[in-house]
Amino acid sequence: MAETLRGVDPDRLERSCSRRRDSIRFGTGTLGFERAEVYLSSCAFEPHRHDTYAIGITTTGVQTFRYRGARRICLPGQMHILHPDETHDGAAGTDDGFGYRILYLAPALVRRALDDGPLPFVVDPVQKPTPATRRLASLLADIDEPVSDLAIVDVAATVAGALRALGGRPDTSRVTIDIAAVELVRDYLATHAQEHTAASTLERIAGADRFTIARHFRRAFGTSPDRYRTLRRLALARAAIERGRPLAEAAANAGFADQSHMTRQFKRAYGMTPAHWAELSTRIPASCNAPRCRS
Repeated sequence: MAETLRGVDPDRLERSCSRRRDSIRFGTGTLGFERAEVYLSSCAFEPHRHDTYAIGITTTGVQTFRYRGARRICLPGQMHILHPDETHDGAAGTDDGFGYRILYLAPALVRRALDDGPLPFVVDPVQKPTPATRRLASLLADIDEPVSDLAIVDVAATVAGALRALGGRPDTSRVTIDIAAVELVRDYLATHAQEHTAASTLERIAGADRFTIARHFRRAFGTSPDRYRTLRRLALARAAIERGRPLAEAAANAGFADQSHMTRQFKRAYGMTPAHWAELSTRIPASCNAPRCRS
C-alpha cells in the first residue's frame, strides 16, 4: 500500500512556518487496511493518488481538496470518499487548520465482499451524514481497535455495502441464508469466545468463504461474526467483574487484548466503564443489562 499517507514522500508536503503542530498518527491495521488521524494547519498535500479506497471524516475545521476536476469542501461530520487511483490534493480551507480520520481499504477486499461484483463508484466525494455514512464513520470511531481477520471481513462488508448504497446501486439480489452453516459458526464462536478464532477456521466449519459467512450471519443474526464474538467476550468479562475479579484478569480471561480494549468495548455495549459497573454491580438487579444512572 505504497500510496497511503505512509507512502507519500515527505518532500511532497508543502511546509511554511507552523502555528500548531501538524501530525499524522496511524492506528492499528492489517494487510490491505490502514487507519490514521491527521491534523494539518501549515501543511498541504500536493496532488497524489492511492491504490486503495480512501474514506475519511472531517473532525474539525474545513478541509478542501481538488478531485475529478473540481474543488471540494468537506465540513466537520461530513465524509469524503475517494475512489482508487483518482488524483487529489488536500489542504485547510481556513487559517484554523483541519483534522480528519481516514481509512484505506484495498479494492480487492471490497470486491470479495461483493461476491466478486464490480467496484462501487461514489460520484459525489463529499457526503453528508446518512445511515450509509454513519456505518462508515463507525469504522473510524476508534482507530486503535485491534484488527483480527474476522474484523477485517466485517470492515470490508461494511464499506462495500455503504459504497454500493452511496453509489446508487443497492443490493437487489435475492436474500438467501444458509441457516445450518451460520448456526454452526455461531455455536463455535459462543463456545470459543476467548480464543482468537481465525476466519479460515470458520470457513472449514461452514463450508463457505469468509465473506459469504459474514453476509449470511448478519442476515440470520443481525450482526457480524466478529461483533457476536465480542459480545460473548463481554458477557464473560461482565460475569467475572460481578464476581469481584480484577478488571485486568477479567479482560485477559475473556480474550481481550488488554484492559483498555475491554473498557472501550464495554462502554459501547453497556454505556459505562467496567470499573463503574463493578462499583454498582451489587445494586444492579440481575435482569438489568444496561442500567441508566446519572454520571
